[in-house]
Amino acid sequence: QVQVVESGGGLVQPGGSLRLSCAASGNSFSIGSMGWYRQGAGKQREMVATVTDGGITNYADSVKGRFTISRDNVKNTMDLHMISLKPEDTAVYYCKAVTLTMVVSWGQGTQVTVSS
Repeated sequence: QVQVVESGGGLVQPGGSLRLSCAASGNSFSIGSMGWYRQGAGKQREMVATVTDGGITNYADSVKGRFTISRDNVKNTMDLHMISLKPEDTAVYYCKAVTLTMVVSWGQGTQVTVSS
């Protein structure tokens, strides 16, 4: 079983930046892909960015050029560096880990609010 915990959310003004972190524990050696997802109020959860254990990244069109996902396979951590934040980026951000046997783990989420 893999556990993931997010940190780093908060309130930021439009145009600002924020870094989210996700720490994995448990059978973290078995993690294949990891990713960040978000869910705004009244909206469905959506993919923001993902990264494979080999470092291949994928981004939602809405965040390309503004968000950067990174991963440290030794420390079992994953970050999301967000710049040029917009009010529409406001959401609860979730960390997701998928093991090589396709077991999925979600974190509790961290709130990101972009507002002046």
